[in-house]
Amino acid sequence: VVKMVNAKGAPKLSYFAYHKPLGIIRSENSEKEPDIILPRELSGFFPVGDLDKKAHGLVIVTNDGRITGRLRDPQTKPEEEYTVRVRGKLRSSFRAKMTAGVEIEGFKTKPQHVKILGENLFAIALKEEKSNQIRRMCVALFQEVTDLKRTRIGTISLSGLKPEEHRTIEGEDLAKFLKSLGL
Repeated sequence: VVKMVNAKGAPKLSYFAYHKPLGIIRSENSEKEPDIILPRELSGFFPVGDLDKKAHGLVIVTNDGRITGRLRDPQTKPEEEYTVRVRGKLRSSFRAKMTAGVEIEGFKTKPQHVKILGENLFAIALKEEKSNQIRRMCVALFQEVTDLKRTRIGTISLSGLKPEEHRTIEGEDLAKFLKSLGL
């Protein structure tokens, strides 16, 4: 793999949108599960952010350590969007309750933006996210998650990527993304 460098000899900062498949983990909190194995052309880069073994979707891959903290800090963390499929039909009160915030394990989640996409499918956008928050919110509302897919992080979309595929984030997309992180 050829490393790109800038005029000063430092590695060129690069950013990629990667579709993490089901069955592998992306979490700094686990040493027991297999971590993402990136395609050869992304060696030397690292995935940023958590996405558990039972979830799939967008992960940002980069060699820019500055964005790791920005993606975790509540002040700079961008909104993340997920599509969620549940077993059975969504209850008629589901959207209203999710939108208002849900009491889970001693805390109430912040109000969420929720869009119903089908009888057992919805999209949710979160700025704040605690561990397995979407799954726990659904359980509290008597719904079982069968598929959880992250489709957007800030201004970056999963759009068009199949599992294990990636694309370079560059140009205007990169400028908007970095600006949203305060960089």
